[in-house]
Amino acid sequence: MSKRALLLVALRRAAPEDDGYHAAYAEVRALQRADRVRWEEVLLRPELDAWAADCLRGLAAGEDVQLGGLGEFVRLGAGRPLALECDGLRWAPVIDHVGPHRVDYGRPPAGPLTPSELAVWEVRLADAWGILVRRHRWHAEAVAACVTTIVPLRPASGGEAVSAAARRAYGAVAASLPDDPVLLALALVHEFLHVQLGALLDLVPLHRPNGAAVYHAPWRPDLRPVGALLQGTYAHLGVADFWRTEAASGAGRERAEREGERWRAHTLSAGETLLASGELTDYGLEFTAEVVRSVREPGGG
Repeated sequence: MSKRALLLVALRRAAPEDDGYHAAYAEVRALQRADRVRWEEVLLRPELDAWAADCLRGLAAGEDVQLGGLGEFVRLGAGRPLALECDGLRWAPVIDHVGPHRVDYGRPPAGPLTPSELAVWEVRLADAWGILVRRHRWHAEAVAACVTTIVPLRPASGGEAVSAAARRAYGAVAASLPDDPVLLALALVHEFLHVQLGALLDLVPLHRPNGAAVYHAPWRPDLRPVGALLQGTYAHLGVADFWRTEAASGAGRERAEREGERWRAHTLSAGETLLASGELTDYGLEFTAEVVRSVREPGGG
């Protein structure tokens, strides 16, 4: 949250003559003094980070940047949080289907949703939440603590379910709605790990800036720069763990064992590619070595 507060201060200094922005900034400061809970809610809106950073970049490049978006973050509520609870663990995400969206999740958003469509989302999320809590408690606790927003997406052109997370939208997971709640639970785990790694990268550089070098990612047909490969490797560590745990629970054992072995092999291969790339920092080498160890010794502590 302190990072976002600093971004807003930086925008105020970068655009001293923008009266609209200064009025909205004054509203934020007033909330900080009078309603701390509401102030935190505004600053923790996932897409505020991306919006503020994009505005700063645009101002530095001399572009005509519209700063009125801050007022929208202040005045437009995020929506009604759901009240999901299973075995004593609560999760209260907002389904952000109205927007406006300032982050590109790679697929067009599905909203606005009708009341009946929203009701289906609520039921499916409740089903997925039950799966996470009962069979993947550790992942469920992380999701409950950090994922505040679900952005509905349209499925792929062939109807396949899709999901995504944005580096600068901490707290948001974007996904289409699969028929199988297990796949929705998996999407929450997978995309949250992208969000989690993005937050870590704000604090610690794990790799050098992406250069010309690209590498094979076992789950994609195209070659990927080191940063993208690291993101995929960490997220797929969670995918491998999810299917391993599903198999151990006896739920859909054949599929779970097949998918678990597939993603274990992919993650191990990508991790070894990263370690040999010469592009990781010392922290990145330590981090990736631990990922590889976790794949080789699942559940080893």
